This record gives sequence, C-alpha cells and structure tokens, in this order.
Amino acid sequence: MFSQGSSLDRFFHISQRGSTVADEVRGGLATFFAMSYIVVLAPLILGTGKDSAGVALGVPQVAAVTALVAGVMTIIMGVWAKHPFALASGLGVNAFVAVTIASTKDLTWPDVMGLVVLAGITMMILVLSGFRTAVFNAVPESLKTAIVVGIGLFIALIGLVNAGFVRRIPDEAGTTVPVGLGFGGVLIGWPTLTFIFGLLLTIALVVRKTKGGILIGVVVTTIFGVIVEALAPSGSSVKNPAGWSLVVPEIPSKAFAVPDLSLIGNVDVFGAFSHIGAISALLLSFSILLSIFFDAMGTMVGVASQAGLVDEDGQIENVNRVLLVDAAAAVVGGGASASSNQIFVESAAGVGEGARTGFASVITGSLFLVAMFFTPLVSIVPFEAVAPALVVVGFMMVSQVTKIDWEDMGLAIPAFVTIILMPFTYSIANGLGTGFIAFVFIRTIQGRAREIHPIMWAVALAFVVFFGIGPIEQLLGLR
Repeated sequence: MFSQGSSLDRFFHISQRGSTVADEVRGGLATFFAMSYIVVLAPLILGTGKDSAGVALGVPQVAAVTALVAGVMTIIMGVWAKHPFALASGLGVNAFVAVTIASTKDLTWPDVMGLVVLAGITMMILVLSGFRTAVFNAVPESLKTAIVVGIGLFIALIGLVNAGFVRRIPDEAGTTVPVGLGFGGVLIGWPTLTFIFGLLLTIALVVRKTKGGILIGVVVTTIFGVIVEALAPSGSSVKNPAGWSLVVPEIPSKAFAVPDLSLIGNVDVFGAFSHIGAISALLLSFSILLSIFFDAMGTMVGVASQAGLVDEDGQIENVNRVLLVDAAAAVVGGGASASSNQIFVESAAGVGEGARTGFASVITGSLFLVAMFFTPLVSIVPFEAVAPALVVVGFMMVSQVTKIDWEDMGLAIPAFVTIILMPFTYSIANGLGTGFIAFVFIRTIQGRAREIHPIMWAVALAFVVFFGIGPIEQLLGLR
C-alpha cells in the first residue's frame, strides 16, 4: 500500500524527492518532539499575560488552541503545499504581543488578536498579489545562503541555552559578556548532564549514519531524563538554578485532559481602531506584519535548502502555496487567540531525519491534534532532550557557509551581519532586516545601485521603519 508508486507515494512525491514513507514518519515524529515544547511554553507566555484591563487568557485555554491550530495548519501545509514545514504559535511574536501590544492602554485581548488577524490578512493579500514571492525572488543568492547559516547558528544557540549549557549572565553594571558557560562558568546539575548525554548520543548516531538517529536521540534522552529526575529530583530552574529549563521530565498523574476551546472566535478585528485610533492600530499591526513576514520567509528558505528542495534557480516548488498557508496561519491563530502561527525552524529536525515531503507534516500535525487531548504527556519531553537535535541540525545548516561569495564585500558584509544577528538578537527578522539594509547601503556606496532590485529598496526602507518603531511610537504618544 505504501510502496513506491502507490497513491500515497504519488500524491506526496515521496520517491520523486528521494525519500521513503519510513523517512517521512521518522521526520514527522522528530519535528513534533522538537516542537512539542510550544504546547507548554506558549500558554506560559500568552496565557499568563494580561491586557490593559488586567484580564488573562488562561493557561489551559491557550494550551488547547495552540495544539489545535498547530495541528490543523501543519496538516494543511502537508496536504496542500506538500512540504515538510510544520507550523505553530511563534514565540517571537507571542512575546511581542503579550508583553508590548497587550499592555497598550485601552486594548483588550480581543483587540490585540484582531491586530494579529489584520496582519495575517494583509500578508495573504501580499501573497495573492505576488509581492511576497517577488520579495523572495529578489533576495541575492548569497543572502539566501546567509539566512540558512544564520538560522543554523540560531537554533544551535536555542538548543544550548534551553539546555542550560549556555546561560545569560545577569549583570546590572554591564561589565561582563552577556552569556557564559553553565552557571557561574561551571556546568552543574543533572539536566545539563542529560543534555551532554543526549548530544554525544545524537552525534554518534548521526556520524554513524544511523537511520532515525536524531529521533532516537530525542526519545532515549527523554527516557534518560525521566530516570534521572526520578532518582535525583532537580525540579524546575525557576526554583533551582541547577534544575530543568522548563519542562520537568516526570510521569504525569493523569494523561488525558479535555481541551477548553472557549477562546476560538474571541477576537475583535477592528476593536483597536476604536479604542486607540486608526494610526496607532495600523502601526502596531504593521509591526506584527513585518515580524511574521520575514521570520517565516527566512525559516522557509533555511529548511527548504537543508532539505534540498531549492532548485538551481533558487526556486522552491509550490512556494506560493507555502506562503499562503503561512499567511492563513496568522489569521487562524489570531482568530483562535493562539497568536500568529508560522513555519517553525524546528522543522529542520525532521528534515535532518529524512523528511522531504508534506507527508511528514501530516504526521506532525496529527500528533499535535492528539496532543490537544494529552497535554500532560507532552510535558514529559524536556528541553534538554530536544536541544541536542537542534545543535546537530544547526551544524548541518551552518555547513553551507562555503556557498557565500566572500570576495564580494557587497554580499559578504550583509551576509555576515545576517548570520551573526540572528543568534545574537534571538530573532530571524532582525538578522534579515539588518542584512537587507546593509546590502542596499553597500551596493549604493559601491556605485552599483542599479544592481539593487526595486523590491529590495522597498524592503530595506520597511525595515528602517521597523527598527525605528520606538521613536515613531514616542512621537505618536504610544510610549
């Protein structure tokens, strides 16, 4: 039934892309495990945040809609766009929405999610008009490669930080480096040992070219973490510096939970316009739009390149469908109060496991729908078990750095700032924006402005506005 030439194989082009059903299943599982933390973390960010009236969305409610929207949109991505890209509530936009926008005077949660919906609708219009695809095509190849490398460093750093191997150093005087090894320069705690165990295991499996190496690494490390926590309890890092980063790997007292979907439809698309005025509402929606627009584009380029799904002309098959599903995910996410959903960089974990088609996304999405009813079980997988996979996949992506033209300063410097600012600012969009601005600036001072695509001028200008949003908000009295 699932052999080469079967209806499933033909529909998803599995054999055509050099994959197998087994590879796709392993890839889908690996992506889900790498992303499963979002069902825990998104509710902690969105569910506990309060709007200007002091109202919170609620952790159980946000957990339910997070899993639901991620599952539905990821399956649509797999069946319609046929790519191994999984979608979920974006952490960057979540933090921006919960901390910055929700605290805006006179805004309620329905107003805030209405702004997310408007940003998504605008993005859909840009896709349907061909503009978003045109932006993708206007980016020079060296910058596209830099995006892949930058994302590789970014997800590796995410893995190291989530595992507690690298930590932020609190220093009010600003006299030390912002991050350091372990806690106070020393590696401590059983969770860190779990990460090291998982990293060495995953590296060994990948070097030996073991089928399912990344997935095996995540599963075995999770089991190892559960055993370690049972024998030597560490608890959460919130109470114990040597504790687990977020998810404590414990067997839950109950596995099943009926999802509370009451947040679906709790949105007022134009509420912000009446409460804070049209200009302020449009400015906030524009900020959300730029963030999700370029985060998704960068992730798509990075993961597709890693999967070998970019052709010789730098094109991605069904790119319009991919971008349209991503835009629709912002609309659906806002409408369900799950915030904007977007392509997740952790999809690279599945690609590293062999995923090449949308069938992997169907597997991942289906697991998210199951997780909606079993959220307690999702919380078994600690960051420390997922982090090794991110570090190893980061290595795979960074290896493409040799494809950048380092002899041309007009490409090399923008590529460099794109690569370093993604991990250093913890944002794909920040790295992209700085790289685009640098490209336009350097080509201009080189006297080669004619080589700059008109769209690159427009994008660079948009990012100048994006980076200057603080002063603009002050002028408008929003801060």
